[in-house]
Order: sequence, then C-alpha cells, then structure tokens
Amino acid sequence: MLSKRIIACLDVSGGRVVKGTKFVALRDAGDPAELARFHAEGGADEVVFLDISATRENRTTLLDAVRRTASQIFVPFTVGGGVRSFEEAAALFDCGADKMTINSAAVVNPKLITTIAKRFGSQAVVVAVDAKRAGSSYGVWVKGGTEPTDRDAVTWAREAQECGAGEIMLTSIDQDGMRSGFDCELTARVSEAVSIPVIASGGAGSGGHFIDVFTKGKADAALAASIFHFGLQNARELKQELQKSGIPVRLPC
Repeated sequence: MLSKRIIACLDVSGGRVVKGTKFVALRDAGDPAELARFHAEGGADEVVFLDISATRENRTTLLDAVRRTASQIFVPFTVGGGVRSFEEAAALFDCGADKMTINSAAVVNPKLITTIAKRFGSQAVVVAVDAKRAGSSYGVWVKGGTEPTDRDAVTWAREAQECGAGEIMLTSIDQDGMRSGFDCELTARVSEAVSIPVIASGGAGSGGHFIDVFTKGKADAALAASIFHFGLQNARELKQELQKSGIPVRLPC
C-alpha cells in the first residue's frame, strides 16, 4: 500500500494565513512563509497555499507571497486561488509552485484543465472541489464556497479526471473548521469514482479523524489547517499515531 500523505494547508487572505469555520468567521493564523517552513520542518509531506479571496475579489493569486513562501520550503508546494487562465497558471509555476489548483474557473471551462495538463503534466494539476451536502448527494460550490452550482461533486470529480486532472482536492464545506472529523461518506464516494489520488479536506480535529478518512474514506492524502496552525499537533506526531494504527506514512528523519 502506498504511503498516505499529510498535507498542511495555508488559507491566505490579504497576504496572511487565516482560518475560519465553514469558509467564514476568519481569524489570523500568521505569515504564510513562516508557517510553511514550520509545517515542512514539522513533517508535513506537502504544503498547499490557497489564496481564498482571489476569486471573490476578481484578481489573481498574490505572486509575491507565493514566491516568498516557495523559497522557504523543500517539500512539494501546491498553489491556487483565482486561476482563470493558462497564463495565470504558468505564473504560479514561475514563482516556485510544483503543482497548482484550479476550482471555479474549471467548473466554468473544464477544457482549461486539459490545456494546463498538456503543458505541465497531469501530476501538476489539482482540481479543487468544494462540496456541500444536498439531501442524499453533494453539490459543488464555487467562489470560495459562496455560490452553488448545478453540478454533483462525484460526477464533477470524474469529469475533472477525464479532462486531465492529476488529483482531486475535496473539501467538505459542512465540516470545514469544525474539528469534528472529515466527511468520510463524501470522500469515499469520490475516491471510488476516480482512479487519481483524492485529498480529503475539512474537519480534521484529531489523529483518529485521519485514521477514519484513510480507512473509511479511502483517501490517498489528508489536508488540515487549524489542527496545525494553532499548535494542536504537528505532522510528525500525527504520523507516529497513524503508524501505530497501521496506516502507512513516511516518517521524517
């Protein structure tokens, strides 16, 4: 079995890392470059930088902050937020990103996934899916979780893979910031529908929640923010707990 990845997420607004609940009630968590270095040194397998207000503010990602953050870390670095074109994606790679995420623009124009993947490779394209429960299914939301669409999360994840996405970053809006556990049902549905890696996001509050999403949710990786930003647990400690439970992880030296 492949090792499960632990990913530290930096939700950035106005050049600062923030964290809220269900995508609102944001509070300051620190400087992105400093936190990225802290998480990388603490054992995170990857760091994700999401400019969460870029799409709502109709602007591109803060490139200076991306460049400064990239210079501080040695683990794979994924960046997203406000990407609407191939040129904007290329700018992120020029600033040091190893992968980029695309969300709202991909829903509007799925062919953009294909265009970016053909140039930089599918492994560099992560499609972010923000989902919220709607009865027995899950709907896709865009623009930082503020606008619903008519798309089903499972169907959209499958389409994104067909367009060339190399990974799906799946966030449960319902669970975001709640620290009550990942939405394992949502994660399992998407994981079973696609053959590319699925990154679970939204709800991490304990090591047990990671165990659940790797087993019940069938996730390939799990992403967290609050649990790391506010000193609840670092990635090294989390990995040790996962290893004791039989979850394969890469332990830092």
